[in-house]
Amino acid sequence: MPTFVQILDFVGTFAFAISGIRLASAKRFDWFGAYVVGFVTAIGGGTIRDLLLDVTPGWMTDPIYLICTGLALLWVILWGKYLIHLHNTFFIFDSIGLALFTVVGLGKSLALGYPIWVAIIMGSITGAAGGVIRDVFINEIPLIFRKEIYAMACVVGGAVYWLCTITGSEPYVAQVVCGITVFITRILAVKFKICLPTLKGEEG
Repeated sequence: MPTFVQILDFVGTFAFAISGIRLASAKRFDWFGAYVVGFVTAIGGGTIRDLLLDVTPGWMTDPIYLICTGLALLWVILWGKYLIHLHNTFFIFDSIGLALFTVVGLGKSLALGYPIWVAIIMGSITGAAGGVIRDVFINEIPLIFRKEIYAMACVVGGAVYWLCTITGSEPYVAQVVCGITVFITRILAVKFKICLPTLKGEEG
């Protein structure tokens, strides 16, 4: 039976793949191009995390990530016209993937014996890096480099996870609370236009 973190990983893969494929369809990519964008969106952050943690990336040992991306592509093909008219579709699926992958990154890092501050960084990389690769592939400025709260939502979720653990919460409770925190932080930041200050360049 898959563990709780594995289930989150699979659901996050599906959600992130849909977000990437959805944007690729808006750019008029063909099916193969859309699949590639969806796949790198889904596995990009986890691959970078695993390389930094010196472990084999999960997609190289388990074909479920390829299958999840294929199912996401099929979903968009079947329901694409409906999804395109839903302007919030990309945002919702991207926020779900961000939240779930942050939890997965945290859990995997802690399971390998790394301290919480490393786990928070790895959780943020797992959640945000795939979106950076996706945006580069479709020729957009990555969300993480704009004013929107994106990677910082992962950091906030990681801090809440740490608070849950030091107060004696069960690991799965801390994981759920962390994921919800990332999702809500992202939703509220966009809804109320909360953003980080921009760095002003020198005036010429």
